[in-house]
Amino acid sequence: MRLTTGWWLNLAPAVRVPRARPGGARPQGYPSGVTSEKTPATEENTGPRPRRLTYAAALAALEGFALAVGGVWMLVEGLTGAPDDRRSAVTGGVTLFVLALLPLLAARGLLRQKSWSRGPAVITQIMALPVAYNLLQADSVAIPAGIALAVVAVVELVLLVNPATTQALGIKGPGRAQDGKQ
Repeated sequence: MRLTTGWWLNLAPAVRVPRARPGGARPQGYPSGVTSEKTPATEENTGPRPRRLTYAAALAALEGFALAVGGVWMLVEGLTGAPDDRRSAVTGGVTLFVLALLPLLAARGLLRQKSWSRGPAVITQIMALPVAYNLLQADSVAIPAGIALAVVAVVELVLLVNPATTQALGIKGPGRAQDGKQ
């Protein structure tokens, strides 16, 4: 059996691949209408940054900084102190330090009004709520830390889903990508 050029097109007859136009011009975009171009800058997402967005970025940076400090503290304590399990202390410290990158990158993106930054910021807050709950269940000095973490997480979630923040980041709701209306 001899395979000819384009034999793979016969494998999936329902899929149409755009062919080159006469004269060698390639078709623009994809058949579904999606393009590889970046979202154009509009007045909606290039205007002045709302205060809510700045506050959300500051809270995300604060969380990232706290995670980094906690990670460094655990790492130093694991290496120089006398922990019960040195390997767990070092692993925990490195893990906290690496986890600090997520809210720090999100804070940077929020300050620059990048639409991708809201996802990591929201994920960080969703991950912080169970941690806050566990801190609140402890019978120790961890209760105030749990209260503070829960308040910061809820406040930041409210700031991130606010319509002004969403508009400043250029995020459109479901089904609104084509019509441009909000």
